[in-house]
Amino acid sequence: MEVLRSSILGSQQLFPPLKLYSFKTRFSLSKLIPFSSSLSSSSSLSSLREDRGKFRSLIESFDPKTPLEEAFTPPSSWYTDPSFYALELEKVFYKGWQAVGYVEQVKSSHDFFTGRLGSVQFVICRDANGDLRAFHNVCRHHASLLASGCGQKSCFVCPYHAWTYGLDGRLLKATRISGIQKFNVHDYGLQPINVATLGPFVLINMDSSNTNSANENCKRVAEEWLGSCSEILSTNGVDLSLPHVARREYSINCNWKVFCDNYLDGGYHVPYAHAALASGLNLQTYSIDIFEKVSIQTCEGIQEGSKKDFDRLGSKAMYAFIYPNFMINRYGPWMDTNLVLPLGFDKCQVIFDYFLDCSLKDDKAFIERSLEESERVQMEDIILCEGVQKGLESPAYCSGRYAPTVEHAMRHFHCCLHQNLI
Repeated sequence: MEVLRSSILGSQQLFPPLKLYSFKTRFSLSKLIPFSSSLSSSSSLSSLREDRGKFRSLIESFDPKTPLEEAFTPPSSWYTDPSFYALELEKVFYKGWQAVGYVEQVKSSHDFFTGRLGSVQFVICRDANGDLRAFHNVCRHHASLLASGCGQKSCFVCPYHAWTYGLDGRLLKATRISGIQKFNVHDYGLQPINVATLGPFVLINMDSSNTNSANENCKRVAEEWLGSCSEILSTNGVDLSLPHVARREYSINCNWKVFCDNYLDGGYHVPYAHAALASGLNLQTYSIDIFEKVSIQTCEGIQEGSKKDFDRLGSKAMYAFIYPNFMINRYGPWMDTNLVLPLGFDKCQVIFDYFLDCSLKDDKAFIERSLEESERVQMEDIILCEGVQKGLESPAYCSGRYAPTVEHAMRHFHCCLHQNLI
């Protein structure tokens, strides 16, 4: 697949005090989901009942209480049904905290970056006072997107009719509206989104029913996103003070869960699909720990004496999955994060951000070779994931089984999904 871009950026701090910025919004996400819209006709009501019945049947076809040794994986419909994908957006991604970027992207006043999560287009910015803000990236006039990419702006000017908004979301200018009636400028600011920072990560929460105080929300963000794992991740070497050195983005023709499943198979596929990676790991030492919404996989590297001159993996590798779609990988002098963004029932985008020990941040040869090796692994995984998606769409497949000794983390992921969907 094509690597879209890379960037050279600065450093971050491990888990500094949590900051949260909370905004109340009148925005309703229900209009984004076809089956949750208000309906007037009896035929539409009947169709809605049928959809709900279908979803209930699909969800209940997976039983989280069945012992792992006897359990079946979720049915292929979870990965191939467009309406089930819409349900996931509503139940999984439009509720709770979602990682969308890192603080380095908005470290200074006027910095901004944009993104997409499902049907929601958002913009994250830091206003003139240094306050972090998040908004729906949609003009209140005729729905044009306001901004794209990242950079610096003193205000957001709509490219369509030049309506202008401050970085605090206020409508500053509405062109050519003389004669308009029942128009209050204060009612037409950008629709805000709850935004928080945890360590170097920027998170948003699109659940508009969240009206808790900032202090309550700060505690809720830490508990819901990492649970009891913050200290555990730190002691396992997740040093987020490492400087950011590169970003890679991949578009993959598979359901977002296929990529997550591949990550969570306990190293099962590594010796068969990643020969070069497997040569640097002692796969007999692979271990898996399960927490509330986090799973941690660890594996020791090969013995020091048998390593080559070039060592990317180090003495121990750790792979942490934070439900539903964020991964932190720590190995040797490297740490990388993977953000899996759903783009449809059969397509996703995966964003890799790479962080490196300060002593090596200027070693261009080491960085280039390391990224090349990482790229090889990603290409191998993309082939696997796209092949699995094609198989899931085949009438020959419905559900599979778990390998009981290695696929605990995958099962945990599916159980978390089931809990969100019921």
